Amino acid sequence: MDRIGTRTSRRTVRSVLSFMLGAMLLAFSTPAWVHHSGAMFDREKVITITGTVTEFNWTNPHASFRVDVAAADGKVESWAIEMNSPNNLVREGWKRTSLKAGDKVSVTVNPLRDGRPGGWYLSILLADGHRLGGSEPAPVPATDTKEPQT
Repeated sequence: MDRIGTRTSRRTVRSVLSFMLGAMLLAFSTPAWVHHSGAMFDREKVITITGTVTEFNWTNPHASFRVDVAAADGKVESWAIEMNSPNNLVREGWKRTSLKAGDKVSVTVNPLRDGRPGGWYLSILLADGHRLGGSEPAPVPATDTKEPQT
Protein backbone atom coordinates (compact mmCIF):
# COMPACT_ATOMS: atom_id res chain seq x y z
CA MET A 1 0.00 0.00 0.00
CA ASP A 2 1.30 3.45 -0.94
CA ARG A 3 1.84 6.03 1.68
CA ILE A 4 0.50 9.51 1.18
CA GLY A 5 3.14 11.78 -0.30
CA THR A 6 4.94 9.11 -2.28
CA ARG A 7 5.58 9.41 -6.02
CA THR A 8 3.05 6.72 -6.88
CA SER A 9 0.19 8.46 -5.07
CA ARG A 10 1.11 11.79 -6.74
CA ARG A 11 0.96 10.16 -10.18
CA THR A 12 -2.42 8.63 -9.36
CA VAL A 13 -3.82 11.98 -8.21
CA ARG A 14 -2.38 13.70 -11.31
CA SER A 15 -3.90 11.02 -13.56
CA VAL A 16 -7.32 11.36 -11.93
CA LEU A 17 -7.21 15.17 -12.18
CA SER A 18 -6.11 15.00 -15.83
CA PHE A 19 -8.96 12.61 -16.63
CA MET A 20 -11.49 14.85 -14.87
CA LEU A 21 -10.23 17.95 -16.69
CA GLY A 22 -10.43 16.14 -20.04
CA ALA A 23 -13.97 14.94 -19.29
CA MET A 24 -15.04 18.49 -18.35
CA LEU A 25 -13.54 19.94 -21.54
CA LEU A 26 -15.35 17.33 -23.61
CA ALA A 27 -18.65 17.98 -21.82
CA PHE A 28 -18.44 21.75 -22.37
CA SER A 29 -17.29 21.56 -26.00
CA THR A 30 -20.74 20.78 -27.43
CA PRO A 31 -20.31 23.07 -30.47
CA ALA A 32 -17.34 20.98 -31.55
CA TRP A 33 -19.46 17.85 -32.07
CA VAL A 34 -22.99 19.16 -32.63
CA HIS A 35 -23.89 20.45 -36.09
CA HIS A 36 -26.39 23.26 -36.55
CA SER A 37 -29.95 22.50 -37.52
CA GLY A 38 -31.54 22.92 -40.94
CA ALA A 39 -34.92 23.58 -39.33
CA MET A 40 -35.05 27.06 -40.87
CA PHE A 41 -35.68 25.52 -44.31
CA ASP A 42 -39.12 24.23 -45.34
CA ARG A 43 -38.14 20.77 -46.60
CA GLU A 44 -41.73 20.12 -47.73
CA LYS A 45 -41.73 23.00 -50.20
CA VAL A 46 -39.68 23.18 -53.41
CA ILE A 47 -39.50 26.39 -55.44
CA THR A 48 -37.49 27.58 -58.41
CA ILE A 49 -36.09 31.09 -58.64
CA THR A 50 -34.51 32.64 -61.70
CA GLY A 51 -32.10 35.52 -61.57
CA THR A 52 -28.52 36.75 -61.68
CA VAL A 53 -25.70 35.51 -59.43
CA THR A 54 -24.15 38.36 -57.45
CA GLU A 55 -21.82 36.40 -55.17
CA PHE A 56 -20.42 32.86 -54.83
CA ASN A 57 -18.56 31.67 -51.71
CA TRP A 58 -16.68 28.38 -51.97
CA THR A 59 -16.04 28.00 -48.23
CA ASN A 60 -16.33 25.45 -45.44
CA PRO A 61 -18.45 24.34 -43.73
CA HIS A 62 -21.02 25.39 -46.38
CA ALA A 63 -20.64 27.02 -49.77
CA SER A 64 -23.22 29.71 -50.56
CA PHE A 65 -24.26 32.16 -53.21
CA ARG A 66 -26.61 35.10 -53.77
CA VAL A 67 -29.05 35.54 -56.62
CA ASP A 68 -30.86 38.77 -57.46
CA VAL A 69 -34.45 37.90 -58.37
CA ALA A 70 -37.14 40.31 -59.58
CA ALA A 71 -40.17 40.05 -57.29
CA ALA A 72 -43.76 40.28 -58.57
CA ASP A 73 -43.84 44.00 -57.70
CA GLY A 74 -40.71 44.63 -59.80
CA LYS A 75 -38.37 45.12 -56.86
CA VAL A 76 -35.19 43.06 -56.85
CA GLU A 77 -34.77 40.62 -53.96
CA SER A 78 -31.35 39.23 -53.07
CA TRP A 79 -31.77 35.54 -52.29
CA ALA A 80 -29.18 33.91 -50.00
CA ILE A 81 -28.73 30.26 -50.95
CA GLU A 82 -26.93 27.88 -48.60
CA MET A 83 -25.28 24.75 -49.96
CA ASN A 84 -23.44 21.66 -48.83
CA SER A 85 -19.68 21.60 -48.18
CA PRO A 86 -17.34 22.06 -51.14
CA ASN A 87 -16.11 18.49 -50.63
CA ASN A 88 -19.62 17.12 -51.21
CA LEU A 89 -20.39 19.56 -54.04
CA VAL A 90 -17.36 18.33 -56.00
CA ARG A 91 -19.06 14.91 -56.15
CA GLU A 92 -22.01 16.62 -57.92
CA GLY A 93 -19.71 18.15 -60.51
CA TRP A 94 -19.16 21.55 -58.86
CA LYS A 95 -15.89 23.48 -59.09
CA ARG A 96 -14.81 26.65 -57.37
CA THR A 97 -15.33 28.31 -60.78
CA SER A 98 -18.81 26.90 -61.48
CA LEU A 99 -20.52 30.21 -60.69
CA LYS A 100 -19.46 33.81 -61.04
CA ALA A 101 -21.14 37.16 -60.59
CA GLY A 102 -23.31 37.98 -63.58
CA ASP A 103 -24.30 34.38 -64.41
CA LYS A 104 -28.02 33.91 -65.23
CA VAL A 105 -29.34 30.86 -63.37
CA SER A 106 -32.48 29.01 -62.30
CA VAL A 107 -32.11 27.57 -58.80
CA THR A 108 -34.34 24.98 -57.13
CA VAL A 109 -34.41 25.37 -53.35
CA ASN A 110 -36.21 24.54 -50.14
CA PRO A 111 -37.19 28.09 -49.09
CA LEU A 112 -36.76 29.62 -45.65
CA ARG A 113 -39.76 28.97 -43.38
CA ASP A 114 -40.03 32.60 -42.31
CA GLY A 115 -40.61 33.85 -45.87
CA ARG A 116 -37.38 35.80 -46.22
CA PRO A 117 -35.63 35.44 -49.60
CA GLY A 118 -33.32 32.49 -49.10
CA GLY A 119 -33.17 28.73 -49.14
CA TRP A 120 -31.31 25.44 -49.20
CA TYR A 121 -29.83 24.56 -52.62
CA LEU A 122 -31.20 21.47 -54.35
CA SER A 123 -30.13 22.03 -57.97
CA ILE A 124 -29.14 24.76 -60.41
CA LEU A 125 -29.61 25.23 -64.14
CA LEU A 126 -26.82 27.30 -65.66
CA ALA A 127 -27.30 29.61 -68.67
CA ASP A 128 -25.53 27.10 -70.95
CA GLY A 129 -28.16 24.45 -70.08
CA HIS A 130 -25.85 22.48 -67.77
CA ARG A 131 -27.56 21.26 -64.56
CA LEU A 132 -25.71 20.70 -61.28
CA GLY A 133 -27.33 18.89 -58.37
CA GLY A 134 -30.71 17.34 -58.71
CA SER A 135 -31.19 15.67 -55.36
CA GLU A 136 -34.50 17.42 -54.81
CA PRO A 137 -37.60 15.41 -53.93
CA ALA A 138 -40.60 15.49 -56.25
CA PRO A 139 -42.14 18.97 -56.05
CA VAL A 140 -45.32 19.42 -54.08
CA PRO A 141 -48.34 20.40 -56.22
CA ALA A 142 -48.22 24.10 -55.26
CA THR A 143 -44.70 24.81 -56.61
CA ASP A 144 -43.87 28.51 -56.88
CA THR A 145 -41.80 29.90 -59.73
CA LYS A 146 -40.28 33.35 -59.54
CA GLU A 147 -38.75 34.78 -62.69
CA PRO A 148 -37.24 38.18 -63.35
CA GLN A 149 -39.35 40.60 -65.31
CA THR A 150 -37.76 41.96 -68.47
